[in-house]
Amino acid sequence: MKIINPATEEVLADVDLADAAEIDRAVERARKAYPSWREVSPGDRARLLRRFAEAVDRHTDELAALEAANAGHTIGTARWEAGTVRDVLHFYAGAPERNHGRQIPVPGGVDLTFQEPLGVVGVIVPWNYPMLIMSWGVAPALAAGNTVIVKPAEWTPLTALRLAELAVQAGLPEGVLQVLPGAGEVAGARLAEHPQVAKIVFTGSTEVGKRIAAVGARTVKRLTLELGGKSANIVFADADLDKAARTAPAAVFDNAGQDCCARSRILVQREVHDEFLVRLAQAVRQMKVGDPLDETTDMGPLISAEHLARVASFVDGTPYLQGSCPGGKGFWFPPTVLTSQVTDRAFTEEIFGPVVSVVPFDDEADAIRIANDTRYGLSGSIWTGDVGRALRVARAVEAGNLSVNSHSSVRYWTPFGGFKESGLGRELGPDALSAFTETKNVFIATE
Repeated sequence: MKIINPATEEVLADVDLADAAEIDRAVERARKAYPSWREVSPGDRARLLRRFAEAVDRHTDELAALEAANAGHTIGTARWEAGTVRDVLHFYAGAPERNHGRQIPVPGGVDLTFQEPLGVVGVIVPWNYPMLIMSWGVAPALAAGNTVIVKPAEWTPLTALRLAELAVQAGLPEGVLQVLPGAGEVAGARLAEHPQVAKIVFTGSTEVGKRIAAVGARTVKRLTLELGGKSANIVFADADLDKAARTAPAAVFDNAGQDCCARSRILVQREVHDEFLVRLAQAVRQMKVGDPLDETTDMGPLISAEHLARVASFVDGTPYLQGSCPGGKGFWFPPTVLTSQVTDRAFTEEIFGPVVSVVPFDDEADAIRIANDTRYGLSGSIWTGDVGRALRVARAVEAGNLSVNSHSSVRYWTPFGGFKESGLGRELGPDALSAFTETKNVFIATE
């Protein structure tokens, strides 16, 4: 398959896609590598993960350049992503030696629990943040003693392939981490249904996530699903309106809106709605859309011509505001602001592009009602100067990751995942290994 630079439409590489038979062979290699990998001492497993992290650190610029070319990320964002992959590996390098069980007081003996690895784990990675999201599954899975097969999105496999090479160079044994590019309906489907794959970690659309869950149910496969989002950015009248408006574009237009945490619904209290729109328009007009390798660029292209057509289909009539973007080669779409009705398709469906809808609300209860009127529940922001209101609204909004007077969504120190149809389970944070282990209880009679 030809891998395309979305900013220039130039061919970057020609990558062979794995078929179902190759997935079967990879699973067999992973199964053979598993017994010896799980027996690697916790300290040695930690050292190998640190060496992997150090290899990533030495190749940060190379990985960033690959991600910018393959996924269209701005070079600054891509450098941050490469650095975060390194940091995620370092963070979970500390986990093998802290993967504690418990001793539970019971009558007649001693009761112990052990956290045992699952076996072969499949990590199916999306195209929007390829190397970053790959690391979220790979690092804790390896730390727990599992072997891992990564299926990157067919459009964006380049950083995943390079990370696999760096893992081998760092000393990870053969078969412990494999990367197989392939079509979702072929390679991904076989990984999801394979009876010897103990767990699937999937990031992608809710529709595909449901199919994976249905297939996985046949073998009671363990699942972590991070799916779609339609996150609300709620701005109350007592908020720092200037800061809320200045930061709102990055919260939805970062990575050209191709982010499941994008705050693509802005809810503004009615008495400041018009003033907020004026300030938002000023901020959007200042955004620079263009060459991802230009250090001053704020937003790059969409991933493909197909996706560009889909995003454009959500903009009917004349929008409140559209910024500018390059013409000619590349899959460009301008940052777009709509003043939607809450029933409009652009307000209710995940667009996954640089389109934001702004609507007014009357009071706290109205804001919560609108924010929760969606099948999704991944992320969101609350802007207010009242800490009591911030806590009330944060508890009432049905989403897994909320920030107050901020647009933070994902930090590897903290758990990440969605409510409702935005996912199942949690990634990252101090307890991530629990998603890659089973609890075994052992009772030893002493009477």
